[in-house]
Amino acid sequence: MSNIPNPDTESKPLTTELENLATEETAVAPSTETATTNHVVTPAPEASVEPIADATAPDAADYDAADFAAALENFDREQAAEKEAAQSAMEEDKVVTGTVVKITDKHVVVDIGLKSEGLIPKEQVLDHAGESKLAVGDAVEVVVEREEQEGGYLVSYEKAQRHRLWDQLEKACADKAPVTGTVLSRVKGGLTVDIGVKAFLPGSQVEVRPVRNLDSYIGQQLDVRVIKLNKKRGNVVISRKEILEEEQNSRKDVTLQTLEEGSIMTGVVKNLTDYGAFVDLGGLDGLLHITDMSWGRLTHPRDLVQVGDEIQVKVLKFDKEKQRVSLGFKQLTPDPWLDAIERYPIGAQVKGRILSVTDYGAFVELEQGIEGLVHVSEMTWSKRMKHPSKMVKPGDEADTIILAVNPTDRRISLGMKQLQDNPWEQLENKYPIGEIVEGRVRNLTDFGAFIEIEDGIDGLVHVSNLSWTKRIKHPSEVLKKGEKVRAVVLGVEPENRRLSLGVKQLEPDVWDTFFAQHRVGDVVKGKVLRSAQFGTFVEIAEGVEGLCHVSEAVNELHQPVTLEPGQEMEFKIVKMSQEEKKVGLSLRGIGEEASRAEVESYKAPSKDGKRENQSSGSSSTTTLGDLINWKRSENE
Repeated sequence: MSNIPNPDTESKPLTTELENLATEETAVAPSTETATTNHVVTPAPEASVEPIADATAPDAADYDAADFAAALENFDREQAAEKEAAQSAMEEDKVVTGTVVKITDKHVVVDIGLKSEGLIPKEQVLDHAGESKLAVGDAVEVVVEREEQEGGYLVSYEKAQRHRLWDQLEKACADKAPVTGTVLSRVKGGLTVDIGVKAFLPGSQVEVRPVRNLDSYIGQQLDVRVIKLNKKRGNVVISRKEILEEEQNSRKDVTLQTLEEGSIMTGVVKNLTDYGAFVDLGGLDGLLHITDMSWGRLTHPRDLVQVGDEIQVKVLKFDKEKQRVSLGFKQLTPDPWLDAIERYPIGAQVKGRILSVTDYGAFVELEQGIEGLVHVSEMTWSKRMKHPSKMVKPGDEADTIILAVNPTDRRISLGMKQLQDNPWEQLENKYPIGEIVEGRVRNLTDFGAFIEIEDGIDGLVHVSNLSWTKRIKHPSEVLKKGEKVRAVVLGVEPENRRLSLGVKQLEPDVWDTFFAQHRVGDVVKGKVLRSAQFGTFVEIAEGVEGLCHVSEAVNELHQPVTLEPGQEMEFKIVKMSQEEKKVGLSLRGIGEEASRAEVESYKAPSKDGKRENQSSGSSSTTTLGDLINWKRSENE
């Protein structure tokens, strides 16, 4: 009974087969009553033999046992054949051909000739755009890997491709022959490339120089070289760098044969930096420095060239040992500064474009390679402009005047205010000396105040011209910023752009008044202001000071007199200088005048017509002793 299956494992298939067989046998021989003992099959208790017999006919138990045994043997053979076919397909990664019958979200379903279908993981058949490379009905080669518990067989499209191409890849690796592939995706450390099978392209092997953006290669076709194979693991490593280096070296040999200083060559901009551009001359890179790109000013090489541009350059220097090449672009055209003096004569009016604006002025491009500077002082006649950006900005067109040209230093000085009328040229006629003007205080300094009398015209009132009578230390003591004031024009210097004004000149000069009213010998009353080593300063009129020298500060007895600040007393004018505005004072002169007055008073008769101690003789006989005695008697 070796053909009897285990009821625990084959109960359901057996039941199905028995149902079919029972139906067929009943239809053919319904009257069978007996069975040979050697062919009797005793089913397990859980087998559904009896229900089948009951379901077919009342006499189903009388079917031919020999036919049943034959059917059971046929079933076992089919099962064994199926199992053998599957085992054969899974041995040693055998490649089988199937047909795509369906595509799902996760698998490509393939008919591989077995009762169950094969399942290819969908990611194995996707291109760089994420679309399936297979369609329903396509014939496809796969390798059967294992039977799935849920049903069906897991099959590999990649392994089949590797088996089919492995010999070719091994030959390409041995011969260092290039193969073409399409970049599918970016992975950690590099790229996945489809060369018939998925291969790994390390990031360091993509280009000769390191690459930052590997994503840009996705979808591109690349020529690569197989550098490593592992058949057991199915790994393939490829390189593009080796091919590029060989091509570069080949082109480099040709370039070195023709390269020499002064030659003009065509190259491709390979890379840009802040200081210049690297140009591929054909397997050899040369540096085009930013200073050799243009006769004019460049802020960055990208302002002139871009990566991938094909340009002509001149070889400026070539070091064969170090294989370093210095290139020039501006040297392909004549230096525009060679004849700048002839093309830009002083005084000529030229138009240019504002390139940049700084604190000290604006740079103007007159032509490619020729720039000029308009200094902030040459922009306007007014001194009120705070910054050049208030007048111009980059990109503006500007009319200028050539002020100076220096080809050696490659400098041109330009002016803008020269195109406007100079308000200082007509200032002498407009504001003659002695003219009274009105303006607003614009600024205060330690030495004076600036008063704007019209736009762009400021006059200076020096601190000494603020008051006749007061000693002003700072103009803020008299004026305030923004205040409107009147002043007198004292002087005009158009060439130096200076206008001198005075405020005190609006009032009469107190010195002139004093000198008109006083003479030497006059006695004036004064107030002691301050003392110095050589004398004492005394205020003898408002705003007028005199000096009492130490030699003159004595009484009638020629004794020194101490003068204290604030003390008021009479002084005699002993010296006057109107030009120097100086007045000399004396106390000694006051004593002498007092003595003479006292003598005259003594000689004069009293109210009663008598004079004590006066003799009957002439007054001329009066002595100094008599005068002293008279003075003493008065005091008593």
